[in-house]
Amino acid sequence: MDLDVVNMFVIAGGTLAIPILAFVASFLLWPAALIKVYYWYWRRRLGLQVDYAEHEGYRFCYTHRGKPGSKPSVLMLHGFSAHKDMWLGLVKFLPTNMHLVCVDMPGHEGTSRTSAVDYSIEAQVKRIHQFVECIRLNKKPFHLVGTSMGGNVAGVYAARYPSDLCSLTLICPAGLNHPEESTFVKGLRDLEKTKDVSSIPLIPSTPEEMEEMLKLCSFVRFKVPQQVLQGLVDVRIPHNDFYREVFTELVREESRQSLHENMHLISAPLQVIWGKQDQVLDVSGASVLAEALPGCQVDLLDNCGHSVAVERPRKAAHLILDFINRQQNSGSRSNKKLS
Repeated sequence: MDLDVVNMFVIAGGTLAIPILAFVASFLLWPAALIKVYYWYWRRRLGLQVDYAEHEGYRFCYTHRGKPGSKPSVLMLHGFSAHKDMWLGLVKFLPTNMHLVCVDMPGHEGTSRTSAVDYSIEAQVKRIHQFVECIRLNKKPFHLVGTSMGGNVAGVYAARYPSDLCSLTLICPAGLNHPEESTFVKGLRDLEKTKDVSSIPLIPSTPEEMEEMLKLCSFVRFKVPQQVLQGLVDVRIPHNDFYREVFTELVREESRQSLHENMHLISAPLQVIWGKQDQVLDVSGASVLAEALPGCQVDLLDNCGHSVAVERPRKAAHLILDFINRQQNSGSRSNKKLS
């Protein structure tokens, strides 16, 4: 083989080795940084842009894709201790021309962190309404999606600001009085007796606790490498005191059953999606909403736990899209009859 060709392969091999070694080093030494790069990559891949909105000095961070059009815009509210990027897997299966907005909830990720007064459900509802007005999302009724804590906020939002919404999807929402207690809620009763806020299962501080949290939140058993578990913990640890503060507000009497107390005020067409094997918030909550609001659509997912958007993103996306389309078609038919 010609010496120049050998040199070319050596240079090419060395050039390729650099990014590979950098990736391996990042995975082993800085897994938290690699996780952030992963989210950045998928946002770009899916065409989501990060943006900010301000209301009297309070900053909201959100991602968005598409522009308002004939179909309703969709606003997505994440759960406790998560962030706007938790929706990436679900967004992947939604049309690229649909106007989507995923916002960081008060105090989470890039949205302003103030004090405990902002973290009750009612306070979060007010903040989300400020965000909606800031970006003028309610110029036309939009579809609201919320999961877990975000589902609680979304449900109360629908009760408080009915004219903003054309329809509503609640995914395993918190804030209900469940006929059956979940594994997590039973554990909380023990914590209430000991008042030990350092061992809340949803606020892990070690890779082992992170693995247990993932088992609690998911029916699907993901095989997560130790380095990734460490990275997930490293990302969360600086915020754990904040998460404990938020959690304390969420379990107070005024927030704990806020959706239950306001569900009778929901007038928007409602869709409820719930994993049948949810260990955080028992699936019996779906029957509570169905009985209170007989016209709502209930979709129960087999082999699925609390993290519906992560475990069954394709199915959840299709259910939401079908529901929006049905409501839109139903509205069109009603308008034709009136005319």
